[in-house]
Amino acid sequence: MTAEVIAACEGARAAGATEVVINDAHDSGRNLILDRLPDCVRIVRGWSGYPDAMMFGFDAGFAAAICTGYHAKAGSEANPLAHTTNLRISRLLLNGAVASEFAVNALCAARYGEPLAFLSGDAEICADARAMVPGLATVETLEGFGRASLSVPPARAAIREGVEAALSAPDLGRRLPPLCGPFEVVIEFLNPTNAYRSGWYPGARAHGPRAIAFAATDFFEIQRALRFLTA
Repeated sequence: MTAEVIAACEGARAAGATEVVINDAHDSGRNLILDRLPDCVRIVRGWSGYPDAMMFGFDAGFAAAICTGYHAKAGSEANPLAHTTNLRISRLLLNGAVASEFAVNALCAARYGEPLAFLSGDAEICADARAMVPGLATVETLEGFGRASLSVPPARAAIREGVEAALSAPDLGRRLPPLCGPFEVVIEFLNPTNAYRSGWYPGARAHGPRAIAFAATDFFEIQRALRFLTA
C-alpha cells in the first residue's frame, strides 16, 4: 500500500502538484510507512469522527481527488475483502443502487465541486467507478476468486503514469458524479440487533427485518447519518 501511495504522489508531482494530502483511510487508519513518504505530503491518520470519513481533509481548495487501494462493495464476490464501511453490513443501497465506499466518497467530492482524477483497486470497483464517473482513469490491481485473489505486485509504474496523465487531462474538471437529491440510504445488516440499534437515529426508520432507511435532500445529511448508523 505504501508503495502504491508513493507512486500516486510521484505522478501528482510530475503533473505539477505542489502539495498532496493523504488520508490513510483503511481499517485502523495507520497503515502507511511514514518515513517512506515524500516530503511534499501531509497525512491524516486515524479517524476524526467527521462525517466526511475517508474523505476527511478534502475540500474545495484541492485540484482533484485520487483514490488508491479501493475494493468492491459489500455483497460482492469480486474481492475477498469486499465490504462497505464495515463487516456488519451485508449491503448498503443509495437511491436503490448497491453502493460502494467509492460511491459515497465520490458524492462527497461532488459536494465540494472538485473532480475525481484516478482510482486503483480491484477489477469490479474500477468498473463501478468508471460507470459512476465517466472518464475516470483506473488501474486494476486485483481480481477476486472466492476467498482468493489474483493480484499484481505494487503497481508503481501504472499508478504513477496513470495519475500523471489523469491530472494533466483537459477534461479533468468534468469528472464529477451528478449530485441530485433527494437521497435515500438503506443499510442491510447481517444481524437484526444492529438494525434495531441504528433505528434510534433521528429520522431513521425500519426497512425490513435487518435493515433501516434514512432520507435527506442534502447529501451531507446522508454522510452525517452514515457516521452514526454504521458505527
